[in-house]
Amino acid sequence: MAVPSANEFHWQSLARLPSGRVYHTLSEVGGQMYMLGGCDAAGRPCPGLELYSPEGDRWISLPTMPTSRAGAAVAVLGKQILVVGGVGEDQSPLKVVEIYNTDEGRWRKRSSLREALMGISITVKDGRALAVGGMGSDLLPRTILQQYDLRKDVWALLPPMPTPRYDANTHLLGNKLYVAGGRQCKRPVKAFEVFDIETRSWTTLPMMPCKRSYGGVIWDTAGRLCLLGGLRQGGGHQSSKFTKNINIFDTNQGTWLKSEETVAMKTKRADFAAAFLRGRMVVAGGLGHEPSALDTVEAFHPLRKKWERLAPMTFSRCSASSIIIRDRLLVVGGVNQVPSSAHEILYVKEEEYL
Repeated sequence: MAVPSANEFHWQSLARLPSGRVYHTLSEVGGQMYMLGGCDAAGRPCPGLELYSPEGDRWISLPTMPTSRAGAAVAVLGKQILVVGGVGEDQSPLKVVEIYNTDEGRWRKRSSLREALMGISITVKDGRALAVGGMGSDLLPRTILQQYDLRKDVWALLPPMPTPRYDANTHLLGNKLYVAGGRQCKRPVKAFEVFDIETRSWTTLPMMPCKRSYGGVIWDTAGRLCLLGGLRQGGGHQSSKFTKNINIFDTNQGTWLKSEETVAMKTKRADFAAAFLRGRMVVAGGLGHEPSALDTVEAFHPLRKKWERLAPMTFSRCSASSIIIRDRLLVVGGVNQVPSSAHEILYVKEEEYL
């Protein structure tokens, strides 16, 4: 499939959210997008569950979650959405687990976590959810790896990670679960480890080349991990600075590419939307050296080996949630001074969305 040129990408504004939202979680079931929880303009976690309907370009309110939460980990198990942990109304981590059946339109409580956790990373393998790490009520990161069996409604402990962390980036390739980066007590970590599901063992991989937080993370179709931009941290907190640098790990070779083999982004940015779309790495919005949130967008052309500017987003923002559905990038909510209700989609022009 040919890689689209920069001028073929097009932004379209869609129906705005019912209210400004940040730290919400997006999920796809059967090609439809669901938005769960998040914080409102007052910073309160909310219980909302909304479905976006492209047919009428509108948001449909569904039965609310039994528990208000923000930053929840979400896994799709068949036609059910499993919601795990996150931050509750008292700003503390949650142990409660709930599941929404999209066919029945009903919520059910499920077996709780062993302890309250926020910042869990979750993925699905063979119909089971794998939940990695998290931060407890004592604000310390965890090494925990746990697996949820929907049929038995049981959480089982698997061998723990070598490195405790929360907000890690996880990705499943075959029988291997990769866990990259994350944080410990607000500090970024460079640890990079992989869990072999068949042998139930952890292997330590070459560490990430630099400490960065609020960067973009993209796994491309060649099985490469791409770390983009973010805030690079030196010795002291004062030396944190925006970067446009990129690090790429090749899982086939088991090594990080040399810096001369990677191409830096055009713009230094952090806390932006990042995705692999139609064969191109795409970054949108975020924070940079401008006084307000960015609206700029760029995409990497793998054949020309350069970043190219795309049309900007209509609404500048950072901390947006994003998801790829049917080769289209949806960027939902976020922050621009206050929580944003903006909702827009990036797609290739020939493919009219609505």
